[in-house]
Amino acid sequence: MTGTGHASLRIDTPAGSILCDPWVNPAYFASWFPFPDNSLLDWEVLGDCDYLYVSHLHRDHFDAEHLKRFVSKSATVLLPDFPTSEMRDELEALGFTRFLETKTEQVHELDGGLKIMIQALTSPTDGPIGDSSLWVEYDGIRILNQNDARPTDLTTFHALGHVHAHLLQFSGAIWYPMVYELPEAAKRAFGKQKRDRQFDRTFRYIDDLKASNVIPVAGPPCFLDDELWQFNDIFGDEGNIFPDQWVFQQEYAKVGGTNSTVLLPGSVMELTADSAVTTHPTDVEEFFAHKREHLEEMRERKRPVIDAAKATWRHPEIDVLKEMKRRIEPLLDESVYLAKGVGGPVRFDLVGYDGESVESIVVDFPGKQVRTYADEKVRYRFRTERALVEHLLFIEEVDWVNSLFLSCRFKATRIGQYNEFVYAFFKCLSEERLQYAEGWYAEQKPDAEDVKLGDWIVQRRCPHLKADLTRFGIVDGNTLTCQLHGWKFDLPSGRCLTSVGHELRSRPAGTPPPAAAGSDPSGTPAGAAVATPGAVITAEVGAAEAGATAAGGAHAGGTGAGMAGSSASGAAGAPPGSATVSE
Repeated sequence: MTGTGHASLRIDTPAGSILCDPWVNPAYFASWFPFPDNSLLDWEVLGDCDYLYVSHLHRDHFDAEHLKRFVSKSATVLLPDFPTSEMRDELEALGFTRFLETKTEQVHELDGGLKIMIQALTSPTDGPIGDSSLWVEYDGIRILNQNDARPTDLTTFHALGHVHAHLLQFSGAIWYPMVYELPEAAKRAFGKQKRDRQFDRTFRYIDDLKASNVIPVAGPPCFLDDELWQFNDIFGDEGNIFPDQWVFQQEYAKVGGTNSTVLLPGSVMELTADSAVTTHPTDVEEFFAHKREHLEEMRERKRPVIDAAKATWRHPEIDVLKEMKRRIEPLLDESVYLAKGVGGPVRFDLVGYDGESVESIVVDFPGKQVRTYADEKVRYRFRTERALVEHLLFIEEVDWVNSLFLSCRFKATRIGQYNEFVYAFFKCLSEERLQYAEGWYAEQKPDAEDVKLGDWIVQRRCPHLKADLTRFGIVDGNTLTCQLHGWKFDLPSGRCLTSVGHELRSRPAGTPPPAAAGSDPSGTPAGAAVATPGAVITAEVGAAEAGATAAGGAHAGGTGAGMAGSSASGAAGAPPGSATVSE
């Protein structure tokens, strides 16, 4: 395996080579750059591969410019089993013609005994309508490239045999909490909680798979624009959500981890069943000891790239209100689940070229229209440069999350809890995406299986994205936290404390379940299948264990509470004017 930066790597076997997620050019309005810098690698050689795997369409994984210029068009694309055709369409537009359309969780044997399996995640909140992981086997040696996918568990991969190298994300890849208009102390506290939770989730995945070698990948990016420089983790801020690979090494060691290796761009790991021998282009510890100097050198070298990108964003000929109405109102008319989930108006404050004038536009979800702001109360408010929205409209961008929001070039405030439907809608600004997301939410079924967690009986699957709560659920008093994404639930009421909706079925242990309408006297719904009559699976997870992960004791970071300016619709027991947050 050759490290090629961020989530990218090249896997070489006697039966062929696989290039994964090559990302070099800046992403998200020139905000994100790979770090360590990988632009000086010999991409002509690296791109001459037999197979190409792109995990998903996030622009720090799908670099269209680089794919077009450097990756061989004779390579066979290992295509995840996504619900829309967007990835294939985009790759075909770049000149790729050979595709292996995989089936999710199905092993495919390629020429020469090389085997691959791709697990596709297809919730509307998984990347831009999909994320995936790649499992590879050759001659009994197995690799799992999980990158930044978040499956509910790794059982499928574990069942295929012992994994010798596990590559997975550990660092942040989001805009929260940095962009929120909060007191600095609150922002730092929320950031620390998120940073801790990121490590907890990573350690849990590592413990689940128990691979011989662990390789931290898929982050963090670096921020080279002067406006975003403060997001780099070089200031000793415990609330920074972008810890680097060397910080991971230190945190992993705290929970007993001794089997991790950092791959710099150009590092090569020779992997066998019994060993992993790695050669590096430079001393890894020494490199990260001088991280700030490396970033400052990159900032000066990449400044012309950022300036050139900024010069393309302004489109004064575009009437933003008119174009937003044209693009968004037809989708609002068709939306049922997403519009209802948002449940209120969302406001965009667009700052003019002069840096002072502001045009406020509202996307009114209940009213199904885009209009000028009319001084009403709004659920979410985003403040950004008008030029950025002009550019999104000019290029007819269908995913504002995979562009504007991930750029961190905006400020946000909100009333009440985090609302996933806001961001789900703004990544679905096309007919195909919207119809898929609406259908996905329509097909969600209640989870019929109950489990015992501490002193409570709860449904087995998290209402958010169906994580198995026997693995990810932590009970502390009357609160359940699902550690996969940090969502919290009030057990006495079943109410979600993190977001709107997503109620949990819960009751104290020892109390009978309520009889449902149309059920027989045992409480079983008429016509319902019962796998194990009266069965409740027990997973003893209580307050005494709430601070430990399966990897051996890292603190279980929760979601934050107390967003300034929020309404009293937040967490039970939280101070008035506060709400829990999870993003």
